[in-house]
Amino acid sequence: MDSAEYERKIASRFAAFDQDGNGYIDREDFSGAAAALLAEFSVTARSDRGQALYSGAEAFWQGMAGIADVDGDQRVTRQEFVTGAVKRLRDNPERFGEIARPFLHAVIAIADEDGNGVTPQAAARALRALGVDPGVADRAGAALDADGDGRISEEEVLKGFAAYYVTPEQPQ
Repeated sequence: MDSAEYERKIASRFAAFDQDGNGYIDREDFSGAAAALLAEFSVTARSDRGQALYSGAEAFWQGMAGIADVDGDQRVTRQEFVTGAVKRLRDNPERFGEIARPFLHAVIAIADEDGNGVTPQAAARALRALGVDPGVADRAGAALDADGDGRISEEEVLKGFAAYYVTPEQPQ
């Protein structure tokens, strides 16, 4: 993948973070994502899992801002996202997954409804709650179960998350 193609791909991921569609990523986008997930899985914000999700969302926001908020205005523009993500991911793709780990860990705790691990179906529900197209969410949920055991581990989620940002698009 050439540099221009890579930057276009990263830019296309911006919309997934800009939950409210206002043209930039900010703390409210992360808390909005947490609220959508809690609603989808009928978990209250005041519960331990709800609080962990909001704490994870805040940590993810702080990591995102640290990577990309060049001007320090507590908002990440599309250009800041492209520049920050491309610069950081090219050298260390796992880094982006690592800043998301507290949030993803909390999402897993919420989506693991039976205590036996997250199913591909639950992963797809979480992705749909975050605004991912239903067909894409279903395919991604299935793909996250890399070992085919019917459950998705935290490491599979982290690898899938990082891969989403650094691998070429598949033709449709």
